[in-house]
Amino acid sequence: MFNEIKNTYFAKVIYFDKNTVKYVNSLLKLNKMNTEVHNAFEVIKNGGIILYPTDTVWGIGCDATNEEAVKKIYALKQREETKSMIVLMNGERMMYNVFKEIPEVAWQILDLSEKPTTLILDNPRNVAKNIVAEDNTLGVRIVTEPFCFKLMERMKKPLVSTSANISGMFTPKTFKEISAEIIKGVDYVVNLHHDKVCKNPSTIIKLGLDRQVKIIRK
Repeated sequence: MFNEIKNTYFAKVIYFDKNTVKYVNSLLKLNKMNTEVHNAFEVIKNGGIILYPTDTVWGIGCDATNEEAVKKIYALKQREETKSMIVLMNGERMMYNVFKEIPEVAWQILDLSEKPTTLILDNPRNVAKNIVAEDNTLGVRIVTEPFCFKLMERMKKPLVSTSANISGMFTPKTFKEISAEIIKGVDYVVNLHHDKVCKNPSTIIKLGLDRQVKIIRK
């Protein structure tokens, strides 16, 4: 009797249709995503720094309004604080919280861009002072990558994003290429997309309020 029940049970499992399997897998992925967002948020809100996947290369990040957390990243990367880092944002509302004035061409560029694009804009506010460049500019990128987007929804603040390497060393294109020093130096490593391969970094364009446009990196 027991064997009959057991065989019937396994038969039901085996004969799940493909749509059901896809649905279950999507739920599992969503649950894992939400868990990682929660874990990263808990670290960041307490002033920690994380290693995480972005829409381009793996990045080191923290709350972009937390000056002490930003200092930790500079120290880990062995980088001078005079060299600013970019921040990620998840939409127009967050952009206007940091920049009172945004050139109209900025939105045109973002609408037409076919790859991740970082814009360097004038006169940032409401961010840590040590993340702003000496010429009072800040590099920003709006992302739709699910993990980053959901994390910033929880944070309600911009997220620092700098490549996961010691300053002057090569930029890792995969998680496996990230040095042990970097991995050990962060407070949390996000457990997502460890097999992802990044082909290219973002395009970087500097936009002045005087309407000057300069392409830093294609």
